[in-house]
Amino acid sequence: MAAGPAVLICRPGERAAALTAAIEAVGYAALNLEAMALEALPEEPAVRQAWLDFDHFHKVVVVSPFAAECLYRALDRYWPQLPLGTQWYAVGAATAEALHERLGVRVHLPPAAVGEDTSEALLELASLRSLNGQRVLLVAGEGGRTLLADTLAARGARVTRVALYRRRLQAPPPELQQRLARGEFRALVVSSGELLEHLARWSTRVTLNQPLIVSSRRLATLASNLGFRTPVVAAGATPAALASAVAAACNQEDADVDQDDLEKG
Repeated sequence: MAAGPAVLICRPGERAAALTAAIEAVGYAALNLEAMALEALPEEPAVRQAWLDFDHFHKVVVVSPFAAECLYRALDRYWPQLPLGTQWYAVGAATAEALHERLGVRVHLPPAAVGEDTSEALLELASLRSLNGQRVLLVAGEGGRTLLADTLAARGARVTRVALYRRRLQAPPPELQQRLARGEFRALVVSSGELLEHLARWSTRVTLNQPLIVSSRRLATLASNLGFRTPVVAAGATPAALASAVAAACNQEDADVDQDDLEKG
């Protein structure tokens, strides 16, 4: 493993371990900033009704791995055997993997040609372009963007959105706040706009000039607006994609340092 400061990540829940392992596999230590926690929500009557009506939905769209986990736990209580004919969609590969592992379903993903795992990319699928009269269940967290629900409804779908968990932002531990502010890290990995804006409050000019890895072009635009240096856009939000982008960013940083030393010498 490469010597020097660790890569800082801010992935909540169990997914942090997978990302840490992937980054370590490409030669860098990783520390989780622990800036967000995920909490499952109590089951409200409207959510319970969605489970009872589950066989009425033509399509199910799931936005995150934790949403997939919460969905699995709910359906396991109501539907020992899933209805046939439901079409499943996931915003990203990690969510699709969670759905396949837990429920054994085939999942539609954003088109590979688009090159990223985002809501915008998922909406490029031909099977989501004309939805007149179709019932769509959107499984997500509390709050967040309304793009999927709004666009699916505009395309004719009868959308039911269920929020199964909440995201709770929290301050990183003091020692990690200081690392962030002093720029004592090889790279910062962020795959959520909410988290990027949250971390900006502890960021200094030094922080903003360290390598930043994001999971979409939308996040890259947000990062630039917040004052971060031009980020590296990973090929998705999976651990493997983010770790590969970390390696590319750190290798480029090392090459730039070596070139500077040669020019000075």
